[in-house]
Amino acid sequence: MDGSAIETHGEEQAADAVRALAEGLGFALSGVAPAARSAYAEHLSRWLAAGKHGEMHYLAEHAALRVDPRELVPGARCVIVVADAYPGKWPSGLVAERPSGREQDPSDAQHLTTGPLDHSTTSPAGRIAKYAHGDDYHKTIKKRLHTLANTLAEAYPGHTFRATVDTAPIFERELATSAGLGWTGKHTLMIHPRHGSYFLLGTLVTTLDIATSEQLGYPAPLSPPTDHCGSCTRCIDACPTDAIAAEGYSVDGTRCISYLTIEHRSTIDPALFAGMGDWLAGCDICQDVCPHNRRRLAGTDPPSSEGGPLPIHPRYTPSHHGPTLKLIDILHWTEDDRRRVLIGSALKRIKLDMWHRNALIAAGNALRVSDDAVLRERVEAMARDEGLTEMVRVTAVDVLAQLQ
Repeated sequence: MDGSAIETHGEEQAADAVRALAEGLGFALSGVAPAARSAYAEHLSRWLAAGKHGEMHYLAEHAALRVDPRELVPGARCVIVVADAYPGKWPSGLVAERPSGREQDPSDAQHLTTGPLDHSTTSPAGRIAKYAHGDDYHKTIKKRLHTLANTLAEAYPGHTFRATVDTAPIFERELATSAGLGWTGKHTLMIHPRHGSYFLLGTLVTTLDIATSEQLGYPAPLSPPTDHCGSCTRCIDACPTDAIAAEGYSVDGTRCISYLTIEHRSTIDPALFAGMGDWLAGCDICQDVCPHNRRRLAGTDPPSSEGGPLPIHPRYTPSHHGPTLKLIDILHWTEDDRRRVLIGSALKRIKLDMWHRNALIAAGNALRVSDDAVLRERVEAMARDEGLTEMVRVTAVDVLAQLQ
């Protein structure tokens, strides 16, 4: 649909146009939230004061912008929220390319979603969170958001449309909940009552008046933002580093495996090593145990009476840099290796020394299960290698100390 085909009068017509455009661009869900001050502004202040953002200093630097989209876009009236669904399990028959150029051991594909890899039968490897098995979601979402923005700007001249994909200071999950895309679960991720939580979010902050999802009665496949977590504590109980608060709805970033492997850029407390298991980049545990993801993990679509299956953009099809990588390969990576393996991936933002650090921790956990002489020798060599960063050498020493 192009701008000339859009009726340019009325808030409901604008909402219809947004919905049609978003669907045409392949977004799984879309809705509209009012541009208003966050209900979690005080919670954010307390969370930041407690240091639970760790080294994510940008959260504190842009706190004022983050709690009100009208600070990001003066005069903003609405926020269009879109969501891309990504696969909850690795499709059978797909084989990932290994960093060394060798094919992945087919048996690796049996260990993707529910538990650690069996290092007694496969070369010790580490896991990557599902959202990063395909291409970089930032580019995949933002390119289409810009198309949406340009089309709407043509139809509604004089209005501002600003696209964001988790790199701008905005509370995407709260806005997604307000827009009817789901509710915020105890693990603090958005959950759709029929389609689970394997979603990536983007927003378009605009000065245009658009009928919100609430005003329209949350047309399917949207739903009222009702909390369906109930008394369930599976995500809380399953988190191996106890990052989720006992009562839920708050995560200590400094203990979260996703934060530790991707955002934390210095040494990691050895007390957290065991809990990090074999995760190299990100973590899926709190989502994998969620009952609302059971259909996605089973590979079964909701019945058509419940809204039908959601589209998954082809760029999220698992590619050459997931779902597992051999630890010994990463521990030998050069900067060129890192760039080659992660081309097109959201994980290229993880620096080389962080990959070494993460792989060392996973290697230590694997060696406690089953000794591997080659892997152990590499860890020992890295502890002595003055050519590596201090963070990597210290991590190697800490890993070896836990193996004594």
